[in-house]
Amino acid sequence: MNDTHTATAPRTPADAVTGMVDHVLALAATWTAWDGEPAHVDGRVYTPHKAVRRVADHLIDHLAEMEARSAGRRPQPDHWHASAVTTDADRAPFTQEDLDEARSRLTRLARIWAVRLDALTDEQLDHSPGEGWSFRELALHVTESAYYADAVGDLS
Repeated sequence: MNDTHTATAPRTPADAVTGMVDHVLALAATWTAWDGEPAHVDGRVYTPHKAVRRVADHLIDHLAEMEARSAGRRPQPDHWHASAVTTDADRAPFTQEDLDEARSRLTRLARIWAVRLDALTDEQLDHSPGEGWSFRELALHVTESAYYADAVGDLS
């Protein structure tokens, strides 16, 4: 995992997730200057809207997994097209209103993650029910979503 978006290691999984969202939103604050030319990174196309969409989708997907597993259920598989698809909406200009929406959406998602993670003991974080990564590992995995924002970069 690439943790270049934080100066120091996060104290808790909740700090890691909220720190990632803070990093994404700091970059997004520069995207109203986007010239409409997508970034081409690792064979894929990235735009400001796509970066926000992918960060949100990743947070939603793994939050749904964590909740299902906590309830003793199998997680519903996601059917995202992920970063392989760039939609017409992804190519739209990124306005101040879009930034405001991204701030609301991603901040609320990060807060849901933080509340959920902070309610878990270290034992629950490290020995999580069901198949898959522990919830601590899952939280650290979602921080890799910073990749999408990093692909667009700082446009100031």
